Amino acid sequence: MMPLLEIEDVCLRFGGVTALDRVSFAIARGKIAALIGPNGAGKTSLFNCITGFYRPTSGVVRLRDGDGTRELQLMAQTEIAAQARLARSFQNIRLFGAMSCLENLLVAQYRRHAPGALPSVLGLRRARAREMAAVERGRALLARFGLETVADDRADSLPYGAQRRLEIARALASEPVLLCLDEPAAGLNEHESAALAERLEGLRADGLSVLLIEHDMGLVMRIADQVIVLDQGRKIADGPPAQVKHDPKVIAAYLGEET
Repeated sequence: MMPLLEIEDVCLRFGGVTALDRVSFAIARGKIAALIGPNGAGKTSLFNCITGFYRPTSGVVRLRDGDGTRELQLMAQTEIAAQARLARSFQNIRLFGAMSCLENLLVAQYRRHAPGALPSVLGLRRARAREMAAVERGRALLARFGLETVADDRADSLPYGAQRRLEIARALASEPVLLCLDEPAAGLNEHESAALAERLEGLRADGLSVLLIEHDMGLVMRIADQVIVLDQGRKIADGPPAQVKHDPKVIAAYLGEET
């Protein structure tokens, strides 16, 4: 089976600084892949290349969804958001704080399920049906992430851990084929991290592919099918967690080498 996401020889340079140096790997459908590495390794830079925030200096970012194959490095960020079924969360939470939790999820569904301005204004039955379906999908996602009781609360009134869950639920509301999560366990306590692991395993069981940046190695070793390790902008390891954690290059990158 062809991989869902292919990264081929991706380079990213800012003037004389090389953030990514010929990075290549592939992610299979229905798997959880973790992108790890020391601070400054290039993980978020690579995420930004995948999601259109940065355009790679060279290389290919290829996504295969239900509508065909897309080379994301040739697309603008707005085109990726509108056409490619790819969603992401951010290291720093970016919710619509003044909106309710449910409204955050309705906004995320707009591109795929918007009835159009004229049908909405005229109150046509088809428009009402789509709006009701969007509300049902939103409430179902909130329930899946334990947020059904706060559906009508402002997003910025939630505790930190609940805001993290809401951000993932909002990303899922756009019905992605690939979910990219930037440090989803950051700031979570042990109980919240374990609950996040269970939810991500549930998404995998549903057939969704997940790529995450994560520093919580307990979470990574528990749920990841594949671990890709970056160091100073280069890929130094790629494989199952049990293999990668014993790789001498990975140990040296995290702990340093004896002189």
